Amino acid sequence: MRRTYLGEFEEMVLLMVAILNGEGYGVTISQALEEHTGRSVTFGTVHNTLIRLEEKGFVKSELGGASTERGGRRKRIFKVTALGSRALQDIQQLRQDLWQMIPSQALKLSSL
Repeated sequence: MRRTYLGEFEEMVLLMVAILNGEGYGVTISQALEEHTGRSVTFGTVHNTLIRLEEKGFVKSELGGASTERGGRRKRIFKVTALGSRALQDIQQLRQDLWQMIPSQALKLSSL
């Protein structure tokens, strides 16, 4: 099977969708990313990333209920798919394996 790789931002968005556990939509995902990473993100960037992740099969979306605070519009709620969950687990394992390979002296500050 051909492996689909995630970029750093895609990974962060996918992680946030998983963290929000079925409660995430564009605005909440954007706000949570800003709050937890300190990065300024735009709704448009998050929205485009969510669409890309859905096209890759890592998330699925469904329309939530309409609300008066949104002028009767419905929210598109995102959830991680089995493929997305597997991708996150693979990424986590790969990163752990790579960290374990770093020699103990490699990251110590040296006085030059």
